[in-house]
Amino acid sequence: MEQTVAAVATAPGEGGIGIVRISGPEALEILKKVFAYKSGKKAERFEERRMIYGNITDESGEVIDEAMVVYMKAPRTYTGEDVAEIQCHGSIVSLRKILSLVLSCGAGLAERGEFTKRAFLNGKIDLAQAEAVNDVIRAVSDAGSRSAVSQLGGSLSSVIGSIRTQM
Repeated sequence: MEQTVAAVATAPGEGGIGIVRISGPEALEILKKVFAYKSGKKAERFEERRMIYGNITDESGEVIDEAMVVYMKAPRTYTGEDVAEIQCHGSIVSLRKILSLVLSCGAGLAERGEFTKRAFLNGKIDLAQAEAVNDVIRAVSDAGSRSAVSQLGGSLSSVIGSIRTQM
């Protein structure tokens, strides 16, 4: 997948924290464009997997929201691609503004389920695990959650692999 995509990765509605996720080859460059330290200085280097506190700012330097950001380098990410996450306040206004800013910096809008689709296409998960993601999200009981998490961890894939080997 060549196109860098972004989306709000948290459930709709108010919350203390909201996350905008960016995945693809331009994730780091986009993060550099939108993030600044509290001093106003733009961050030029991001240590992999280390959270940094600062502000998300637009092209004119206006602060949109305070945020914690993290950059994760491929292939050690959920999607198998470079990923950047912006963890800001969970207001719909902040999330909408930040997503719009990220899109204006070159990302495309991710389709529903696209991060999981990319994980599947990049060999990070198999089809049974991809289907389990939805089951984990929609689980309404402890038993359902345990089953879905087990499947997400590869339990069904392991059984299928064993049967395939025997055949």
